Amino acid sequence: MTFDQACALAVLVAVMAALIWNRLRADVVALAGAAALLGLGVIRPVEAQSAFASPALIALASLFVIAYAMELSGLLDALIRLGVRLCRRLGTVGVWLMIGFCGVASAFLNNTPIVVLAAPVVRDVAGSLKLPPQRFLIPLSYVTILGGCCTLIGTSTNLLVNDMARSSGQPGFGLFDITPVGAIVALAGCAYLVVVAPRLLSRGDGPEPPTLAQAVEDAATGRDLTVGDASLFLERRPLDLKRGAASLLVFVTVVAVSAAGYAPIAAAAFTGAVALILTRVISADDAYRGLRPEILILIAGMVVVGLSLEVTGLAAAATDGLSTLMQGLGPQLALALFYLIALVLTEILSNAAVAVLLTPVAVALAESLGVSPQPFLVGVMMAASAAFATPFGYQTNVLVYEIGRYSYMDFVRIGLPLNLVTGVAAVLAIPVFFPF
Repeated sequence: MTFDQACALAVLVAVMAALIWNRLRADVVALAGAAALLGLGVIRPVEAQSAFASPALIALASLFVIAYAMELSGLLDALIRLGVRLCRRLGTVGVWLMIGFCGVASAFLNNTPIVVLAAPVVRDVAGSLKLPPQRFLIPLSYVTILGGCCTLIGTSTNLLVNDMARSSGQPGFGLFDITPVGAIVALAGCAYLVVVAPRLLSRGDGPEPPTLAQAVEDAATGRDLTVGDASLFLERRPLDLKRGAASLLVFVTVVAVSAAGYAPIAAAAFTGAVALILTRVISADDAYRGLRPEILILIAGMVVVGLSLEVTGLAAAATDGLSTLMQGLGPQLALALFYLIALVLTEILSNAAVAVLLTPVAVALAESLGVSPQPFLVGVMMAASAAFATPFGYQTNVLVYEIGRYSYMDFVRIGLPLNLVTGVAAVLAIPVFFPF
């Protein structure tokens, strides 16, 4: 093992240990890892610069601004109020329809503000129907996670995998290329959540759930579990129809332009965000507040850590080990094993970390097996977002964990079978739409 490889491995182990320890902010851990690699000379400044100027980061930052403009206009609040009226009219069916709507919205918008706005509504409506809110809050978080798997912009993980795959010389994914697989996985997961999960989550009269403000305060002061400030979305705003329509029009245009292939998602989203600022739909100060730099820094720092594995040859060594392990299994079984590895890592690390670590391995592994890398890349996208078995694997899980006063084992009891259901659906569906 060379000096650079030893340093890259040591930094990787330290970063993973710090993320598992969970006493330091994840973005600070990632940034410290990148700084260590730069200081040791494992990564050159020009390589680190490319990570911080990644198209995935540009797209994600721009989409944050557009989504925040929609939230500031009161548009999301108006949609939630519409959902409340629906729930009161249809009862339990209305609650599930509202949760489903949140999942669809999460395919295009960041799911954190969606859950922050919808969770207290679900809690209160369930209470008015004399049903335990805990029966619906975990499904709300899980459905928004599943919704994010359905498009390229649904989660930062998908954008990051796509960006790193293109850097490895692979063709990029279109906005809706992964939608058939994501939809099958989401439908399988939702069927489990509607049919099985409520029986497991029905706990009768439990402790009174706290208010959303109390939950966010508890999460912020009790332990630093979340990436991002959920309190940014707490204020209820009246609908400004003009600003809401303008921000929605820009968002739809960005999606349409990207889906039609006229411009990459990063270029389209960046143009849309700037247009909203120039037309004063959102002020420059508000745009900066909506950027959520802690998420962008986390991703950039983890990209640098992942890049060190590639430039030092550690990724190739890991691929050789996996190839030996999977020799003679065939591509379908190799995909299943690779998905399982990604799934286990996702429950321990952040989704960005898993995407960065496994994307280069996925490409090299597929090439060593003589098959297309695309099924393995889609596998990373799906598995890296499947953080269901712990309350701390995904930010929306933390929010409902606090609001619903769940126990840790509630997530284990509901999330592990959901991991199995979605994993089987993904492994069976991926080769149908992305042949080996």
